[in-house]
Amino acid sequence: MRLFDDLIELLLPQRCAGCGREPVLLCDTCARPLRAAARPARPAPSGLPPPWTVAAYEGALRVILAAYKERGRTALAVPLGEAMATAIRAALAAVPDPPAGASSGGAVIVWVPSGRRAVRRRGHDPLRGVVAAAVRRLRADGVAVSAVDALRQRGRVADQAGLTAVQRAANLRGAVEARAGVAGLRVVLVDDVVTTGASLAEAVRALRTAGAEVTGTATVAATPRRRPR
Repeated sequence: MRLFDDLIELLLPQRCAGCGREPVLLCDTCARPLRAAARPARPAPSGLPPPWTVAAYEGALRVILAAYKERGRTALAVPLGEAMATAIRAALAAVPDPPAGASSGGAVIVWVPSGRRAVRRRGHDPLRGVVAAAVRRLRADGVAVSAVDALRQRGRVADQAGLTAVQRAANLRGAVEARAGVAGLRVVLVDDVVTTGASLAEAVRALRTAGAEVTGTATVAATPRRRPR
């Protein structure tokens, strides 16, 4: 069935991934949220710097991310990466200068890892692609930055959809570990979407345990906080 869907995507004229109306990757209306200025996502997860983010995870953006991650619209890595670059730039601007004598080799970007099964099912690693596009944009703008594949999942975790904040944290506890060689790095940690912050918190724990310093966090989008009626 996936092969059939991919053939349809290849043969039919490309339509906007958000609304499906215009014959473009993203129409101006659907792309507009990804071009917004960065802002801190509130409230910040406990113990973390507030994630910088660009868009609200709702409406067309939910459809766009699903098309990119699940339907093979990999060209969307570019506009999503542009938004990620905006958030990373804001996170870097908020970071205090490194201590005297610290390495000045540029910013290090680390992403929250995807599970191996999810990568195989999708045929690509979505967040890795977005980070690559963000790094290209930042370097083109003269920002010294590199991406480091510093984290991996230790085992399977349950689907986070529908879980409460407490359940998400419990589901991810101990699920991520850092690879060798991260000690001493000053890291900006990134993810595609922040909901409760559980994924970011677990990744920060793994990095700090391995001796890295997480100086900021950034995402493309944040789930809007709904006030109780």
